[in-house]
Amino acid sequence: MYFGKQMNKETKLRIHNNTAKVALKFGSEAWVLKKREEQRLEAAQMKFLRHLLGKTKLDKEKNKCIGQKIGVQNMVKEIKQYQKKWLQHVQRMDTNRLPKQAMQYKPKGRRNIGRPRKRWRDQLHLEDQGTGNTPNPSGTW
Repeated sequence: MYFGKQMNKETKLRIHNNTAKVALKFGSEAWVLKKREEQRLEAAQMKFLRHLLGKTKLDKEKNKCIGQKIGVQNMVKEIKQYQKKWLQHVQRMDTNRLPKQAMQYKPKGRRNIGRPRKRWRDQLHLEDQGTGNTPNPSGTW
């Protein structure tokens, strides 16, 4: 995508919010973000914002400074907030809805040998332990 110099920053930011952010967040309600994926999301967002301001990496301006100048929140934080909203939405659903059934599903049998894969509900649970909030009022998953 090419943005000419004649376009002002507000227009470029609106384009960022309506296209790039939406594309980066597509389907993120069920993602399990690993550290590497978080870094890649932040890098993609910063690449766009740097271009928006006309800065390069050679200018050695910190990512926090660029984000503060434009007033944009970190993409990973937005995705995590979006996931918490989705969790609350699923908890309010009727029990016959598929997302609610998938959330309450407990598989039978044994898992494979080795370290268990990080699950979506584990990720939300660990984040809420740090703040002292439980995602579910009853405290169960």
